[in-house]
Amino acid sequence: MKRQARKIYKERGFAASVGFGKKPALLIIDFINGFTDSNCPLGSNFDFEVDSTAKLLSIFRKKSLPVHFTTTVYDEKLISAGVFSKKIPSLSYLREGSKWVLIDDRLKPEEGEVVWVKHYASAFFGTSLSSALRTQNVDTLVITGCTTSGCVRASAVDSCQHGFHTIVVRDCVGDRLRSAHEANLFDLDAKYADVLAIQDVIKYLENHFPSSES
Repeated sequence: MKRQARKIYKERGFAASVGFGKKPALLIIDFINGFTDSNCPLGSNFDFEVDSTAKLLSIFRKKSLPVHFTTTVYDEKLISAGVFSKKIPSLSYLREGSKWVLIDDRLKPEEGEVVWVKHYASAFFGTSLSSALRTQNVDTLVITGCTTSGCVRASAVDSCQHGFHTIVVRDCVGDRLRSAHEANLFDLDAKYADVLAIQDVIKYLENHFPSSES
């Protein structure tokens, strides 16, 4: 079924490859305790995706390539959440000072890696992410995180709209429902980004960027 759908899209001029540019950055979207710990109502088991992202993160660091994180944080009265919190009442767990808004320890940011605080789905909305990437001469955004149908999708669409080559790493993004995950990966790959396996991204990095330790 998926193969037939891809064939139809290809015949109609969709799903071409955008490829990599000259300099990539890694964007890790909302792999915070509130989403990676099932004890939080917002959370799911993303152990595989977090571990895969940790592997990719290590390579970006060894090659001295830019790394950016996002978290979602709201004020005590949820004023900054606007109507979003009416649609998703569980966002109330993501209040400032809560353990749920902290980046998962398996991906702990290092000095020089920015953690962008956002209030809505896209990592670009209400932040200076785009201008920061331009300042770092980045033209390619490699996206990991959660959820595929929410913040990953919104960020990937905005990444394309901001003019970045956009790569979504299949092994490094996750969702609460497999059906939502697969449907959104299909649509992203058809219209806004290249959805690649982690092995393909690692191969590109190893072939084009020497490790800073060498």
